[in-house]
Formats: sequence, C-alpha cells, structure tokens
Amino acid sequence: MDLLKLGDEAAYAEIYDRYWAILYRYARKILLNEDESEDVVQDIFVMLWSKSRELDIRVSLSSFLNASIRNRILKHFQRSKVRTNYLNSLQQFMEEGKCITDHLVRERELAARIEAELAYLPAKMREVFELSRKAHLSYREISEKLAISELTVKKQVSNATKTLKMRLADTFSLFFTIF
Repeated sequence: MDLLKLGDEAAYAEIYDRYWAILYRYARKILLNEDESEDVVQDIFVMLWSKSRELDIRVSLSSFLNASIRNRILKHFQRSKVRTNYLNSLQQFMEEGKCITDHLVRERELAARIEAELAYLPAKMREVFELSRKAHLSYREISEKLAISELTVKKQVSNATKTLKMRLADTFSLFFTIF
C-alpha cells in the first residue's frame, strides 16, 4: 500500500492480479451477471488507483476491498431499482399518457366545434342556452334575469339542444366511435 500511495504502477498491478478474481467471484455470486460483476470490480480498481494517494486504510487491504465491493454492489442495486422504477413509470406513461393526450386533444376539438355551432344559434337562444348550461342557472333564474317566461326559457333551451344535436350528430358519432 505504501508503494501504491507513491503511484507505483507495479504495486497496483500486483494488487490487481491478487484480488481481481476474488472480488469478481464475490460480485458474480451476488449479481448473477458477468458483465455487471466485471463493471463493479473494475469500478473498485479505478477508485483504488485514482484515490490511492488520499486513501488512509486502517484495516487490511483485503477487508477494505471486500467492503468496497459490497458497498459498490449495494449502490448498483439501488441504481438498478431506480432505473427499473423509472422505466416502468415511463412505460406506464407511454401506455396511458398517449390516451390521455388523445382524449384531451379530442375533447378540445369537440369543445371548439360545439362553440362554433353555438355561434350559429340565434342570439337570444344562444344567450338562454349558455346561461342554462355554462352559468348553470335554473329556468326561473334565467327568466327573471332576461325578463321572459319560464316556458320561453324551457322552449329556447330545448330548441338549442335539438339544433346542436342535429348539427353535431356526425361529430358525436365519430367521437364516441373512437372511444
């Protein structure tokens, strides 16, 4: 370790040769994957070389490397879990999000179409209909507000509804066929 702290490559090579196989077997036994095990062991040796001058190991090198590999494996599991959760979340969003986006787009298109058709209604009929459906006023409240009879309000709302149903029939059939 003293030679390694001085940057001696031969000392590093000796440590590498002595411990690589032991650490790899340990990692392989836990990870059950050759590539991941090699990566984890390689990370340990990269860390050992890059931080060799700063390391202050107070236990045996073997104990230090075993603890390092164990911690690196735990970190690997944690990252894998986060990655898996992210991928599952992304997959779920792709499956559900597409539908949500499609529904929102179609809903906006339908609302725009309804608004366009509302614009073609006679002004008084449109006003009565919008007070009923958008402002959620009762027939009595509308009749009082516009100084017309409740029967007129009821008839205007009924006529507006029939007109809109007729004009939007093709849109509604297409809309409900899609869903």
